[in-house]
Amino acid sequence: MKQRDVGLLFALMALWGLNFSVIKLGVNNIDPLMLTALRFTFAVFPLVFFIKRPNVQWRYLVAYGLSFGVGVWGLTTLSIRLGLSAGMASLLLDMSVVSSLLVGYFVLKEKLTFNKLLGAGLALMGLFIIMQADGGAISMAGLVLVLLASVCWSINGVIVKWANTREIFAFNIWGMLFAPLPLVCLSILINGSQVVFELLAEFDRSTLFSVLFQAYPTTLFGYWLWNKMIVKYGISSVAPMTLLVPVFGILGGYWFYQEVISLSQIVAGVMILGGLFISQMPSYLLKSRLRKVVFYVQSRINGLR
Repeated sequence: MKQRDVGLLFALMALWGLNFSVIKLGVNNIDPLMLTALRFTFAVFPLVFFIKRPNVQWRYLVAYGLSFGVGVWGLTTLSIRLGLSAGMASLLLDMSVVSSLLVGYFVLKEKLTFNKLLGAGLALMGLFIIMQADGGAISMAGLVLVLLASVCWSINGVIVKWANTREIFAFNIWGMLFAPLPLVCLSILINGSQVVFELLAEFDRSTLFSVLFQAYPTTLFGYWLWNKMIVKYGISSVAPMTLLVPVFGILGGYWFYQEVISLSQIVAGVMILGGLFISQMPSYLLKSRLRKVVFYVQSRINGLR
């Protein structure tokens, strides 16, 4: 991979990680579901009028809009409002390493390979440590919602695979078209119709910044660059870069909101990210490296005798 492209991907991961702090800025002012609806409204309009609809069935676009807009980002934004720190939200969203294993096995009939099982096991151990930790970074309601969001993230992959399209950017735009209205309806269902009037009264500069930052650099530019790099180098080459997103997410929470970073959170984070990394490694490569580690340990033990 060219050095320039590595730099661009590094910057993109920083952008996506810091976005969780920007989300927190927005939910401090307005309802999280309305915030997410505004994010996708700005991301879609007016661009959708200039992007040709991808040649896929409408059901895939609708399903993607619901799972990505409402499922992933609606629930994640709501989890931050309910007390989950921005840093922990960015980290726990990577628990899709576990949900992807289940979705792949039950829906796509994929094999449970050794590396995926090992990666999922490490991630679950990390989750258990986080659940036992104190420090105000976790709320049970927020934890449940972001874990549901990670499941929706895995479902997104299934929808894209079933849609079988190479027009990924157009697919994203037209799919996101079906996110704002359900988010608004859900917000009204939960909070009542007064949430619309509260939005108008509480909307300020920081809210506008949060909405525009999420809509344009994070969503439109971010996914355009990401898809371009996937086409250029392949998913296996660029996917490990996503391990940097929670790193910047946690640092952003610390820098902007003084969120506590405890030792247990660091250990848990390493385990979850390690699980994600291992799950993406080819099985033969992982087994080869494990054999080398075992051989090295045995040789050291024999040397001490």
